[in-house]
Amino acid sequence: MSGTENVRRRRNVLAASVAAGVLLAGGGGVHLATTASGDGSGAAAKAADAAGPPPPLRLEGGSGGTDAGGDSRGGPGIAPGEPDPGGGPNGTVYTAKGPLPQGPSSAAVHRPEGLVTSAEVTRLAEALGIPGSPSLVGEVWTIRPEKDGSGPRLDVSRKAPGNWTYSWYDGGPAGDSCLKGKACPPPGESKPAPGGTPLSEAAAKAAAAPVLKALGQDDAKVTATQVMNGSVRVVNADPVVGGLPTYGWSTGLHIARDGRTVAGSGMLKEPAEKASYPVVQAAKALARLNEDSKGTGPIGIGGCATDPPAAGVDGSGRPDTGAGREPAHGKPVSPPPPCETIVDRAAPDQVPVTAAVFGLAARDVDGERLLVPSWLFTADPKDGAPYTVAQAAVAPEYLKPPEKPSPAPTPAQPDGTAARVVESVRVEGDGRQLAVTFWGGVCSTYTVKAEERPDRVTVRIVEKSDPERVCIMIAKDFTKTVTLEKPLGDRPVVDAASGEAVPRR
Repeated sequence: MSGTENVRRRRNVLAASVAAGVLLAGGGGVHLATTASGDGSGAAAKAADAAGPPPPLRLEGGSGGTDAGGDSRGGPGIAPGEPDPGGGPNGTVYTAKGPLPQGPSSAAVHRPEGLVTSAEVTRLAEALGIPGSPSLVGEVWTIRPEKDGSGPRLDVSRKAPGNWTYSWYDGGPAGDSCLKGKACPPPGESKPAPGGTPLSEAAAKAAAAPVLKALGQDDAKVTATQVMNGSVRVVNADPVVGGLPTYGWSTGLHIARDGRTVAGSGMLKEPAEKASYPVVQAAKALARLNEDSKGTGPIGIGGCATDPPAAGVDGSGRPDTGAGREPAHGKPVSPPPPCETIVDRAAPDQVPVTAAVFGLAARDVDGERLLVPSWLFTADPKDGAPYTVAQAAVAPEYLKPPEKPSPAPTPAQPDGTAARVVESVRVEGDGRQLAVTFWGGVCSTYTVKAEERPDRVTVRIVEKSDPERVCIMIAKDFTKTVTLEKPLGDRPVVDAASGEAVPRR
């Protein structure tokens, strides 16, 4: 399997320290995303609302289960600092330490829908202690500080699920000087918290409780073990939806030493219950997880150190005298040993599963983020901290393999080189700076050009390379900044190479 496929496999595994609710014998933050849509136009919406038997789901980024011809794991990705549940090249074998629990025979997917109202944003703002009323800027409700940027800022996507981010900046240059230089931080950037002893876990949970109540998540599973900057306690809450625990739908709140919430993110609207699907039990889900966790295979450069001898040659340099015959010296020829590497002979990682619970995990389905019935297994490796692996529980006959679209030809630049495709953009400074991220070669130089129109901004990557130069074929990600004549505002950014809108980060 290629390195790209290995990265894709890693991104398709849900792994974070979420405690499961059923113990077995022997066991014990975020950028605002406005691309999630609740407008009901996607195929997932039609599937969720259709009458009669539910149509199959296509789980993107790894789908379908073994029976459907694909990886059935997946979701937002591996949490920072967590191990890869796939086990790398050697694979992983998950073994239940005790009988696995029984789950329901069917369960419903849940889908965000509707629009966030001003009243809902105001309720969250009041719980966070933010004064003022929200204003709609494009597709985002916002309450932001004025001039010097000091104070709280809240941004909420108007479309369901209402992704929101909150931050606090403790001050900068006085008056309007922030508007004239680089001293004003980009929107959402907070001043580092001072050092000191953080709040206790109990006190941090108590400080976060009003915010969780305003979100309708007062029954969420809450943890507060993480500490940032030495003094900020992080409270993570996994809400209960439809009576089931969730994974990948978390609310995160940063609580300072004085009990003030200084940063946070999450989803404002709870997903609505949609079509129900037959589900598999935990034992079958665990078997599918092991099938998906066989590993990526050997990873190395160049294979064996030396080429094995050709068939029929004894290493003396004399040629073979014929198939099945002995060479001239009369000694029989042994077949060459297989080419092996250390990783070929390594055994898969053995990881105990100490708990399991039936719940809902966030998955991309036909371009929309849904909560899909899943089994959440708590893996407890002897040489590391416990982590959770989520396995889709939808019966395999209701899962479709992911589409494999044919790659569109990449348009060429005037000099004949392939045009670079923009991956994402980030708005910085006063709204006129666009940080453009893309992949390119290590031996070329790149600049970004922008064409501004009243309804859009088109960006193009310009590449310069030396055709006479011998260069290694390695790709890396670049970020280059281009300055606009006017602030971007709510205008979309379009990639000149692909003609598609570029996601903001």
